[in-house]
Amino acid sequence: MKVTATALPGVLLIEPARHGDARGFFSESWSRPKLAQHGIEIDFVQDNHSLSRSVGTLRGLHFQAPPHAQAKLVRCGRGRLYDVAVDMRRGSPTYGQWVGEELSFENGKQLLVPVGFLHGFVTREPDTEIVYKCSDVYSPACDGAVRWDSCGIDWGVEGDPVLSEKDAAAQAFSDFETPFTYEGPFPWEARA
Repeated sequence: MKVTATALPGVLLIEPARHGDARGFFSESWSRPKLAQHGIEIDFVQDNHSLSRSVGTLRGLHFQAPPHAQAKLVRCGRGRLYDVAVDMRRGSPTYGQWVGEELSFENGKQLLVPVGFLHGFVTREPDTEIVYKCSDVYSPACDGAVRWDSCGIDWGVEGDPVLSEKDAAAQAFSDFETPFTYEGPFPWEARA
């Protein structure tokens, strides 16, 4: 399992090994012991899986506030998507900065989005599936969103993306009162 730091400290690109032959491949998409070797000891408690039918479907930017804040380990189950994380920890040296990675069924890459980061993605192929682990269960009372076009992200979308009503009506990042505070580097930052 290859773990690489991204341009945004704390956010990691994870590439599980794939073992293939004429039948296809096998891959351990998540392994607690292997990630622990890299200082990643997040207790994932829920798996989510969603399908987006159209190219240009944009979901985000989402978060859950404490006490049900979520870290996410995101991968693409089918198709191709552009996955984004934005630092929203007040006092962070990278507050408001973002990083994006292309995740696809073909490349098998995953993005680790820690607690304190907004998360969103846009689809690049029809019938794209996203599969992700969460470190806390869904809590409607803690659910929040920031407007997709208020952080300077280059989504690579021509025209208007396909949005939910919730995402279209989300507040701008400049108006957002973050519930997260920077508390120093994550344990895995020195190892990535």
